Amino acid sequence: MAATVTPRTEAFARTAIGLVGAAVAAVVAYLLFVHLPTTFTELLGILLVLTGTALGAKIAGGIATSILSPYNVAEVAVEGPITRDGRGPFPSSPSATPADDIVEQIERADEDGSVKALVLRLNTPGGQIVPSDDIRTAAASFDGPTIAYATDVCASGGYWIASGCDELWAHEASLVGSIGVIGSRVNASDLADRLGLSYEQLTAGEYKDAGTPLKEFEEKDRAYLQGLIDEYYDHFVERVAEGRDLDADTVRETEARVYVGTDAYDRGLVDEIGTHQAVEEAIRERIGEEVIIEEFEPKRGVMGRFSTGAARIAHAVGAGAASVLVDRDRFDLRL
Repeated sequence: MAATVTPRTEAFARTAIGLVGAAVAAVVAYLLFVHLPTTFTELLGILLVLTGTALGAKIAGGIATSILSPYNVAEVAVEGPITRDGRGPFPSSPSATPADDIVEQIERADEDGSVKALVLRLNTPGGQIVPSDDIRTAAASFDGPTIAYATDVCASGGYWIASGCDELWAHEASLVGSIGVIGSRVNASDLADRLGLSYEQLTAGEYKDAGTPLKEFEEKDRAYLQGLIDEYYDHFVERVAEGRDLDADTVRETEARVYVGTDAYDRGLVDEIGTHQAVEEAIRERIGEEVIIEEFEPKRGVMGRFSTGAARIAHAVGAGAASVLVDRDRFDLRL
């Protein structure tokens, strides 16, 4: 059972253990590598003593962290649109945490010997399919209890992620669901005609330019892209039905609706309704000790914080609205 200590006591104990470990390692290394008769060995021993001291300090520090860690539960946040690079669906959207960074934090928590449970805090409207599945896979692979907690919104890709956790909790006023897939494209063919522009593109493969906005949307292209959406939808339903222990037909009957938390609970889409404190109480029962939560989040440098702040300011004043079509030259598919 992890000891509950104050940060000051924990820091002092960690330092003390580290110093003792380093001292013991230094003595052992000296006896093994320096206290020998040959001059060459003595010279080599100095290097080995230094190496042994550093290694001993590292090992002792790890032991101190494991024994005296001030936390035993990790919380990882998934907020905003889910994308590979953390950017929103439009150039002026505020940045979110990149999916790869979220996966990294979940894996870091799984490797931390002090962490016995994981809380995945969700406030997201969804986003890209593969990044959402990457986060779900990381959560499902966590060795210990995992609870997804929906705050404001747990929709689409967010619900995809939640289906990989042991339980899903929500606030009574949370919006939950939207189990569906959307594909969209900008139809700019009429605008191109008015501007005197013509579409001309060289391709190899009949469907290589399917969804390109400057050409008419042909029925064969529509059928092809709709087929992709249907395949992803079937996969989404399968994931949810398996992870939430629901019948696939029950999942399909939601028709991608979103539900208020209490309604989602009545439909079996949510396990429990409660506050964050209630989630902590549930975890305490599962791990058998008092819960001390540590939020695991990526470390950002000055430039990283600056770029995030700048993106939010730009979103607030509507900057970049004229460039909505940038990076939207093809069919956009997301949860």
